Amino acid sequence: MNLISICDIMVKELEEIIRNTKKIKASPRRYKNSLSGKILAMIFEKPSTRTRISFDVAMLQLGGHAIVLKKSDMQLGRGESIGDSARVLSSYVDGVMARVNKHETLVELARNSKIPVINGLSEIEHPCQIISDLFTINEVMGRLKGINIAYVGDGNNVCNSLIPGCAMLGINLTIASPRGYEPSKKILNQGIRISRKLKSRIRIVTDPKTAVRDAEVVYTDVWVSMGDEVGYKRRLNAFRGYQINKKLLGFARPDCKVMHCLPAHRGLEITDDVIDGPNSIVWIQAENRLHTQKAILVKLLNEISVYSSYKSKIILG
Repeated sequence: MNLISICDIMVKELEEIIRNTKKIKASPRRYKNSLSGKILAMIFEKPSTRTRISFDVAMLQLGGHAIVLKKSDMQLGRGESIGDSARVLSSYVDGVMARVNKHETLVELARNSKIPVINGLSEIEHPCQIISDLFTINEVMGRLKGINIAYVGDGNNVCNSLIPGCAMLGINLTIASPRGYEPSKKILNQGIRISRKLKSRIRIVTDPKTAVRDAEVVYTDVWVSMGDEVGYKRRLNAFRGYQINKKLLGFARPDCKVMHCLPAHRGLEITDDVIDGPNSIVWIQAENRLHTQKAILVKLLNEISVYSSYKSKIILG
């Protein structure tokens, strides 16, 4: 089993990971030998704080070991094919977590691996973040089905993973993005099709006030992601009015929760008084990355894997 996209796991498996995260967070010592002797290779083409530390600590606390590899540390940086590197890694370690510039790198790694491959972030998706976020919402709100979530900001990798994650669990999601910065149309349409079967709603608007109206959770992310620095000023102009501040939250439910996957650009997509305010669950959200990574690792690294021609179930675009 791989986790390149949330759509690579079934609903029952997503629910299982969320349930196991709750158990692991409540009694971490019970799982201290769950991955004894297991080794995770972590490949980083992009810098990382939460992803790197949470996976590294998770492996350590589960009795395993993590090896951190930069592209420059490997022959990948000198022209070796991704497929050849994947075959070699498959004979040395029990799993690979990769944070990459191009989503196709993950697909190629998985296609040539006989071990699980986990998406630690690509330009298309960030599934581990969203699985952790779904656990956080369930932990704080006590339910997931029927929850109203508003995502305000860039239709980036986080938004692309939030769409199928919400759709699979019957969550109502409204996305507010300026024109030209919407999430992938193919992923959005896929999410809408799934949500209709569960009688929930996935929709996209341009007005943040419309998005947050009746919202129980308001979620945002940076306006300028790593690798999108070109056109910085143009992006800032496009996102004027999309800031999560007290004025905008006045249109949401008074007790709505505020989420941000971090790092935050304070004063841009979110204000200090909101991220540090009483409605914020950002720091619970950040802590839960550790517990969810553990549940993901226990699930995937204990699965028996064989060589297969991997095809991601998510439609790229």
